Amino acid sequence: MSKEAREGLGFGTQAVHAGVSPEPVTGAIMTPIFQTATYVQTAVGEPRKGSYDYGRTANPTREALEASIAVLENGSSGIAFSSGLAAIEAIVKRLSVGDHVISEENTYGGTTRLFTKIMSRLGLKFTFLDTRDPSEVANAIRDETKLIHLETPTNPLMRLSDIPKLASLAHDAGALLSVDNTFASPFNQRPLELGADFTVHSSTKYLNGHSDVIGGLIALRDPELTEELLFIRKTSGAVPGPMDCWLTLRGIKTLHVRMRQHNSNGLAIARYLENHPAVEKVYYPGLPSHPQHTLAAEQMDGFTGMVSIDLGTLERAKTLTEHLSIFALAESLGGVESLISVPALMTHASVPEERRLAMGINPGLVRLSVGIEEEADLIQDLDGVLG
Repeated sequence: MSKEAREGLGFGTQAVHAGVSPEPVTGAIMTPIFQTATYVQTAVGEPRKGSYDYGRTANPTREALEASIAVLENGSSGIAFSSGLAAIEAIVKRLSVGDHVISEENTYGGTTRLFTKIMSRLGLKFTFLDTRDPSEVANAIRDETKLIHLETPTNPLMRLSDIPKLASLAHDAGALLSVDNTFASPFNQRPLELGADFTVHSSTKYLNGHSDVIGGLIALRDPELTEELLFIRKTSGAVPGPMDCWLTLRGIKTLHVRMRQHNSNGLAIARYLENHPAVEKVYYPGLPSHPQHTLAAEQMDGFTGMVSIDLGTLERAKTLTEHLSIFALAESLGGVESLISVPALMTHASVPEERRLAMGINPGLVRLSVGIEEEADLIQDLDGVLG
């Protein structure tokens, strides 16, 4: 389906068709898995169609996935990576020694580890702060600030950042804005439409949706930035395999169906937990009690299946997470099955304890990735342990 034909179509129709066209030789409706490392050239230095010389540079299955995310995020191009962290790393690799990055402090623990343990050793400077307050971001901007990196909603505290305001701050300072959109998915939020320069996904999560692939995606609009990131990926080699791309592309075809159920179940679980006496606090932007609920309603179309709760103590957190029947104790999120974890000891264990506690990632904090099972069964599973 051409770009012109897609214009004006609903999200679900685009999810099914974007990036996909019948295979020209057989007419296969599904994009084939081009499981090849290299390509036969027509003559010395003359690849077929100009770019098909080596699998690290180009692959038709990967290109179909990239075209899909570009459409869903309302960008002009997409770039696939071997993981979400590889995607974020590629954006930061644009920078040079002495450049400064402002990052939301409550990011995925792996992102914090990448910035503090690897990239900072290469001469980049990082400032971590609470990006809920644009004035705090403005005060942190320096002449050498080149990038502001957000995660909204954040992992696991479900904080939100005002994307349009922070995009304006970044651009006024000559910097770029990247937004990790993994928790929301393009079904619920499209940062490029709000002024971001890069939208990043761990496609391992909602985009693939079936907990069987590791991958990352970037959507963007600027042709020069696209070429720069493609060069970085080709040179660094962080490309996903064609089978992984195919599985992710297949998952995207049902993204709209799955996200409606994730959103519905997430809100139902959040409401149930908010009224439970054993739960001290619920973090979910879809609840009116969330301090940024108004902002969430303005820049999101739905509130996802990610819910965090504070049970007060590690003992209570372990009791809940280790005795459920449907919710599985595991890292990751966004799959059709419900998962549960204790961030302080799992996804964010690499974040220094002092920083974790200052943000509110307490030992009693529990993160739920609410799947697409029956709502009543999920509530019953939780109720059986919480009492």
